[in-house]
Amino acid sequence: MKLNLREINKRIESEADAYGVLEELRWPGGPVCPHCGNTKAYFLKPTNGRSRATGPKKTMSQRRVWKCAACRKQFSVLTGTIFHGTKVPIQTWLMVMVQMCSAKNGISAREVERMHGVTPETAWFMLHRLREAMKRDPLAGVLSGTIVADETWVGGDPRNDHHKKPEVEPVRLESGQARPNQKTAKTPVLALVNKETGEVRAQVVTSVTGANVGKFLGEHVDMANSVLHTDESKVYPPLGRQFQDHKTVTHFKHEYVRDGATTNQAEGFFAQLKRSIDGTHHHVSPEHLHRYVNEFAFRYSTCHDDDSVRLQTMVDQAAGRRLTYKPLTEQ
Repeated sequence: MKLNLREINKRIESEADAYGVLEELRWPGGPVCPHCGNTKAYFLKPTNGRSRATGPKKTMSQRRVWKCAACRKQFSVLTGTIFHGTKVPIQTWLMVMVQMCSAKNGISAREVERMHGVTPETAWFMLHRLREAMKRDPLAGVLSGTIVADETWVGGDPRNDHHKKPEVEPVRLESGQARPNQKTAKTPVLALVNKETGEVRAQVVTSVTGANVGKFLGEHVDMANSVLHTDESKVYPPLGRQFQDHKTVTHFKHEYVRDGATTNQAEGFFAQLKRSIDGTHHHVSPEHLHRYVNEFAFRYSTCHDDDSVRLQTMVDQAAGRRLTYKPLTEQ
């Protein structure tokens, strides 16, 4: 099903129509009970054919409700998904999802607030729930082939923080001068890119050490059947021995491609991530940075897919990933 903003506005005239579109996306073969997995269910048609009274206040709703023929429990297309318990119209959800899947630089909560008439808190919460659906599928297999590994630091330059004096005075570097080890307020992010498929795996870490990088590589890469491409960082040579081959480029000497080895794919992902954070979101807290990294990794890995395919992938991953407001904000 090809969906864009024009198609949504044409197909959806009521909230019941929006439920129907979401049902087509989540259940292309018909409704499936989220409680027991049974595929036989009955649609509970409202008395007036359009809306029903729901909740303790008996407010009228166009929510489409089904009843499982096996466990006899009622459910809707929202049950057990990131949309569970939402008070936001499904039509608004669908439009924000299409925008989020098609916007290369992402979409900010303030933009959602202005365009769809929701509060800033609601817009922020909606986007984080969608980022939860963009998170990598835990059953996704490991990467194999030619793997590009690199790291970056996300955050403001400590020299621009005028409110407090840095613990270690930042060093201004001349061209070609190596950066010494020094404390920084920035947050490190690791990325692995499969050079053949373009799939990326990215993760926020506390520090770039051999233990952290080794754990990340071990979880996501079939090292015995892969080739590793990195820069000259001293973290990678001990880990590279576990690969079929380990090729490096020396950025310190302005070398970016050598014998087919390069880290340009990872650098491209980091460039998109940083420019989008600066231009679209302006500021991302370290506590929530991993959610933004998941969002951009999702779009980068599916950059060759049509927007409708990307939207379908997001809906397929929406089940079983409910995210509530309290644990999201208690930090």
